[in-house]
Amino acid sequence: MAETTDIAGLRAAGRDGWVKAAVPVLVDAVLEKSSRDGRSYLEVQLCDARDRLVLRVWPDAALFDAAASLASGACLQLEGEFHVHPTFGLEARGWKFRALEGGEKEEFLAGPADLRARQQEDYALIEAAVAGLKDPRLQALGAAFLEKWGTRFRRTAAARFFHHARRGGLVEHVAQMMRYAGAVCSANPKLNRDLLVSGVLFHDCGKLWENSVEEGGFNMPFDERGELLGHINIGIELVNSLWKTLPLEGWEDLTPKSEDVRLHLLHLVASHHGELQFGSPIPPKTPEAIALHYIDNLDAKLEMLARGYEGGASVGERIYDKVKPLNVRPVEPLPAHEA
Repeated sequence: MAETTDIAGLRAAGRDGWVKAAVPVLVDAVLEKSSRDGRSYLEVQLCDARDRLVLRVWPDAALFDAAASLASGACLQLEGEFHVHPTFGLEARGWKFRALEGGEKEEFLAGPADLRARQQEDYALIEAAVAGLKDPRLQALGAAFLEKWGTRFRRTAAARFFHHARRGGLVEHVAQMMRYAGAVCSANPKLNRDLLVSGVLFHDCGKLWENSVEEGGFNMPFDERGELLGHINIGIELVNSLWKTLPLEGWEDLTPKSEDVRLHLLHLVASHHGELQFGSPIPPKTPEAIALHYIDNLDAKLEMLARGYEGGASVGERIYDKVKPLNVRPVEPLPAHEA
């Protein structure tokens, strides 16, 4: 009997050759495509709570008609042999599928217990960080965001492909960035901790429309607002709309002035990509903006490396296949010395 695992498990197990396994998956899309030589085939895009898998189904395949009839959102048990190809990634052969039913479908859609527990812990950290802000305006703004958009926040991915590209990935990304921000502020007390933590919370809030995962599943449908504006512009709009709900008339005598706080927070959202060529309309111009940019970049790149170690093909002793966004072949890290 084939061992049941998830897509990430297939990547790890299939590094060194073909492995037989069964994996529950959700159908994201079934697309008609053409190869370079003009041959038509189906691309069946599958996903689970952590990862994605693409099946290429040719017209002479026994299950071609069955694959063509799959509907987006269908939950399946996929069984076959899998391995990680150095060029094409995770591949399958001799596969078959059946629909998940009843309790097994509910269990699959809930996501793995370890991932749920980690994301719950991360969200609790974010709530505590917001509650601990000393600036009453930033604290009220963060609380308003979590109250109004917390449910959508908890199911949003941080990206579509490269890092934290899964349901709840944005919560993981923001929580880890808050841990880094706390460490950086401890090392450099001149930084405005409240402003930096708030910048972490709001820097990717526009992805609630760009990368939101549907309720009760793992599909990440495209959103017209996300496509037309992009997450930075949406984030600026969201901060401004929430700011208008604050009781600013009670805070006229606070230092710094409320308008300065709003502008500096908006600058963090606008500049966090670091350079105009990477999508920011303005480069970072304050200490907190520079810190936010590097913290964001650090967490994203370390996550990309982690995924490369977990699912990349082995191309040499302790060397893994290239991680395309980083344009490097990861080398296995050196463990810490044990006294």
